[in-house]
Amino acid sequence: MTVNLDEEAFGRHMVDRVCVGDMSTRAADLFPDRVALVCGEQSLTYGELDRRANRLGSALLGLGLKRQDVVGVMAGNCLEILITYLACAKAGLICAPANLGLRPSEIAYCFQDAAAKVLIVQDQLLAAATELVPSLPELQGVYWTGERAPENLPKDAGSFDGLLEQGDDGELQVPVFDRDAVQLLYTSGTTALPKGVLTSHLAVTMAGLSGALAHQADHNTRALVVLPLFHCAMLNSMTVPMFTVGAQVILAPGFDTPENMLALIEKHRANVIMFLPMMYGQLLDAAARGSHDLTSVTRAVYAMAPMPDERLRALHELFPNADVVLGSGQTEFTPATCMQRPEHQWSKAATWGTATAMTRVAIMDDLGRLLPRGEPGEIVYRGPQTMNGYLNQPDKTRESFQHGWFHSGDIAWMDEDGAIWFTDRKKDVIKTGGENVASIEVERCLMEHETVAEAAVVGLPHEHWGEAITAVVILKPGARADEERVLEHCRERLAGFKVPKAVLFTEEFPRTGTGKVQKHMIRSEHEAYYQPG
Repeated sequence: MTVNLDEEAFGRHMVDRVCVGDMSTRAADLFPDRVALVCGEQSLTYGELDRRANRLGSALLGLGLKRQDVVGVMAGNCLEILITYLACAKAGLICAPANLGLRPSEIAYCFQDAAAKVLIVQDQLLAAATELVPSLPELQGVYWTGERAPENLPKDAGSFDGLLEQGDDGELQVPVFDRDAVQLLYTSGTTALPKGVLTSHLAVTMAGLSGALAHQADHNTRALVVLPLFHCAMLNSMTVPMFTVGAQVILAPGFDTPENMLALIEKHRANVIMFLPMMYGQLLDAAARGSHDLTSVTRAVYAMAPMPDERLRALHELFPNADVVLGSGQTEFTPATCMQRPEHQWSKAATWGTATAMTRVAIMDDLGRLLPRGEPGEIVYRGPQTMNGYLNQPDKTRESFQHGWFHSGDIAWMDEDGAIWFTDRKKDVIKTGGENVASIEVERCLMEHETVAEAAVVGLPHEHWGEAITAVVILKPGARADEERVLEHCRERLAGFKVPKAVLFTEEFPRTGTGKVQKHMIRSEHEAYYQPG
């Protein structure tokens, strides 16, 4: 896909274009020597980051890639994933980071669906990438980080650094349009297969501005990024806002130990942090065993689920200068869509917060009518942060945009302050450990077991996971099976985060008059299963 502009039109376009890649350029204009990224012993200033992004973007175009071609990435948190993201943005390409929590077959499906032309691979993932390459017919080349050359890659290959050397670090002069896609993130598989969410430069830019406002960030802010960058939460609601204002991003490869997380916060004097509730619990336990100066933290964001008052009080003691607030959102509407305001962190701690700056949130009934405050219905969104659509799934896209709003599939009511009180999920999606898991996918897997006649999968409250995937099964007449046999069957067929935490056996399910399983009654019956005592 190419766009031909005459000289006047091109010049005008470059004046008013919205391009995510310009974030690092603007920051480099103002703060060329300010450290933009820190990852272990490595660091890049904004000047260095922008030059590398330009150089990689130039090199990718030099390979023959065209506007809106897809560059796949298999990497954890590292400098290269963000250099690639900005390079694709500058070059008018689409960056597609793989969700490494998916199974290899699911990752292969995502890159096939995206028709990825180039794959950037972190060195420790080379073995997995090598297995995927033969199944990607559109792939033209693979480039790996580090110095270790891979074995048996059946495609043109080279090192990431070598690819960089092929480019020019001058600013790219490429037409990029507001609603051109800049990123392609795949959902965690809330249907049988993950859905690719195409998100535009405009959406990401607005999310960056909105996030910077919410975090009260400026060029002096230092943000710790621990959760994976292949998730929209860390990419769009934490990292991009920091790039927007020229702040510093401290990358951690992952949440290895709570002691290391506390040490990173103290060492880098981090101001903004984001963890899942279960991670905050581990930080509290570790803090009780040691001594750390955490007074630099001014904003401690959590996601996935509310936290009890007891834990919130403990976190306020641990981070005495911080607002401790919950943020929420979903890939399709470039998060965060809702964020607790500081004045609500105690009075409305059980809510999802209120709409962020660029988002309008409303509650709608099944007929498309907006409902008054206090009345439950589906959460719907409007704003420039919305996705372009699901890749290769026009019917799903149309379904999501009915009645002129984006439909979340979540049920809630809104109070007089605009705070969202979540009550249930329109579809049975389980949010566990920061991942969305479709109950139907797990049920289908269970039904493949030779002893299982029926299966119902629900999420039950769990202190560590937020919601624990729990399977309730009915065995075939005369069949016998124990929990471990069923779980082993699931481990062989599902990504690790989709495997149930427990299997409960029953003789019958509660049902409606038409025979439909009443999952809400199953949840109610077993609600205390994982609770102490």
